[in-house]
Amino acid sequence: MKLLNIFLAFLVLNIICAPIIAQDKKSTVLTVDGEATSLEEFENIFKKNNRDSAVTDKALDDYMELFINFKLKVKEARELGMDTVSKFRTELEGYRGQLARPYLTDGDMLNGLIREAYDRQCQEVRAYHILVKCDALASADDTLRAYNRALAFRDRIIAGEDFSAVAKAKDGSDDPSAKDNGGDLGYFTVFQMVYPFEDAAYKTRVGDISMPVRTKYGYHILKIIDKRPARGEVHVEHIMVKAKSEANGEANAETKINEIHAKTQAGENFEELASKFSEDGSSAKKGGDLPWFGAGKMVTEFEDASFALKNDGDISRPFKTSYGWHIVKRIGYRPIPKFDEVEKDLKSKVSRDSRAEKTKSSFVAKLKKEYNYMYYDANVLPLIAKADTNVFKGQIKVKKSKLKKTLFEINGQKHSVKEFTDFIKRRGEYQSKQTPQEFVRLQAMKFAEDKLMEYENSKLEEKHDAFRLLMKEYKEGILLFELTDQKVWSKAVKDTIGLEDYYNKNKSDFMWPDRVDVVIYTCADETKAARVRAMLADGNDKTEIAAELNSNSQLNLQVEEGVFAKEDKDILAGIPWKKGLSNNINQNGQIIIIDIREVIPASVKKLDEARGMITSEYQTYLEQQWIAQLRSKHKFEVNQSVLHSIH
Repeated sequence: MKLLNIFLAFLVLNIICAPIIAQDKKSTVLTVDGEATSLEEFENIFKKNNRDSAVTDKALDDYMELFINFKLKVKEARELGMDTVSKFRTELEGYRGQLARPYLTDGDMLNGLIREAYDRQCQEVRAYHILVKCDALASADDTLRAYNRALAFRDRIIAGEDFSAVAKAKDGSDDPSAKDNGGDLGYFTVFQMVYPFEDAAYKTRVGDISMPVRTKYGYHILKIIDKRPARGEVHVEHIMVKAKSEANGEANAETKINEIHAKTQAGENFEELASKFSEDGSSAKKGGDLPWFGAGKMVTEFEDASFALKNDGDISRPFKTSYGWHIVKRIGYRPIPKFDEVEKDLKSKVSRDSRAEKTKSSFVAKLKKEYNYMYYDANVLPLIAKADTNVFKGQIKVKKSKLKKTLFEINGQKHSVKEFTDFIKRRGEYQSKQTPQEFVRLQAMKFAEDKLMEYENSKLEEKHDAFRLLMKEYKEGILLFELTDQKVWSKAVKDTIGLEDYYNKNKSDFMWPDRVDVVIYTCADETKAARVRAMLADGNDKTEIAAELNSNSQLNLQVEEGVFAKEDKDILAGIPWKKGLSNNINQNGQIIIIDIREVIPASVKKLDEARGMITSEYQTYLEQQWIAQLRSKHKFEVNQSVLHSIH
């Protein structure tokens, strides 16, 4: 188990590691039945699992013993053919897909996008926008119409029309909220808008109107109103009184919020006031508490009032938003963190965000140059010409002679048009708003680029030593897990006869210590302790005693019973173990009485009483026996001089 945990730890936590090799990486450090393990492989694993430890000859020797056991188990798994079964191959392929991702992207561009995201996180933008809806898979004609409509809006605004008025107009923005806010989005920051929109907002100067910007929602034009340093995040509690529509409702709401504010200024507890009077039901239950928030999470007036508070505990004056009247109390504030503190989180967000497509596109462009990629657009034209709506059902009609034509080349390897048509047929029905001709043209290009990525994927072990070693670790780790489960873990659970035999031979290792069966009475004071003693003398049981003493307060008496050893309850070590009541024990102002019902001498645990512990020890025994058998079966040799070169 210890060895498995060691290896699984580095398999999960270390995706890419560049080892520092002291001498020739290919030097052999270990042979098992003539099969060599390189210094590179061993050192890579050793340093992953001993990052903070001193590298000494003894440490290397000790780790090598574990490593030998590991290699022997893996060899045994291979000899049993466990690396050929479909379950193993499927699991390994799943891991490979995850591990390959960092190698199938433009790392330089990814790092640039992470830095860009951080820089934008440090700034907030306020913008107005107008949306012209256009489906992401719209036809070329529909896309052009949407673009021209957005461009016409821009021309009108540049000519002098008011942006908000154009957005609010009946034939204006397709964003429903524009009817109320005139397209005003307030302040926002990185990751709060889709990437193309965010990119345009940060790149357009204050006061300028952007050209139409394409997103998955359609085309947008933006007017940048302001840019300011990010204000960070704030944590507040609030009290809200909703705006009322009935006669005098507005005046009554304002009067109520002012009365509540007066109570806060008089020193009354803010959380209690929120619980009693706030009309925001969800937060009132929590004393008015709201989650941490930054730009773009609340309406502008609420954000401004919250960030205007300078110190924790400060309380705002009443202010109004579209939701009603509010009072805010600051609980905490945190500025924008340093880059090093958020780099990992930003990398995760960038990788999941649509901006990650830029890294893929850039990477594909580099692969095209590296592998002399050629795409023969002319050979797709016959498919496009013949395309009709049947293509969405996986059907393409074209002469056989055209299918033999080359669609694309990768590193001199030619791929035919037929490969693409076969792919379309296998995929079957597909929903698209594109014309059949556009669909075929775009799908053929995508098919070719996907094949280029597959080709690069197949070369990863050859091109990257770190990936090659990592895949070997995963492969051997899976084999180790499966075989160890069969030989040790599951066997110890299923082999009831073997477990019982092991228990019978090692009973003395599974002992109960001396114990006592007790009832522990913890009384609030001497008076309550005296009442407990009197009721026990009268023959009352613990339930009757607790019911009487706790009739007016549950804090008067706590009762606990059970069988305990000295190490279970420290208080038991300070009293003599004899049947009956102990003297009063004063502990932290409370009086404790211990009723010892029975003293139980040390005894052997029954199998069912310690099955978990016994099973664990049996597993250790099985593994030791297995390792001894493997070491006698196989020949192995360590090259000590190579091993000790790792310093």
